[in-house]
Amino acid sequence: MNDLARTPRQIGAIIQRARKKRDWSQMRLADQAGLRQATISMIETGQNSAKLETILAILAALDLEFRIGARTKGHDQDIEALF
Repeated sequence: MNDLARTPRQIGAIIQRARKKRDWSQMRLADQAGLRQATISMIETGQNSAKLETILAILAALDLEFRIGARTKGHDQDIEALF
């Protein structure tokens, strides 16, 4: 998995896809990450500005990692089309 995200909504979509790929419920992911199910729901829909610590806990539970790279050229609309 090698996805690009620039907005909270895009991060949420990536998390949701990874969770569904594992056939996990939001509750199972929440249990694995030590969070509440409501937190997972809000992050997946991009409704909440989550703490970096929370995002990292979710990614660890999904066996994913956070990488930082140089920003590519293009517009936000181009990235939205990927999701």
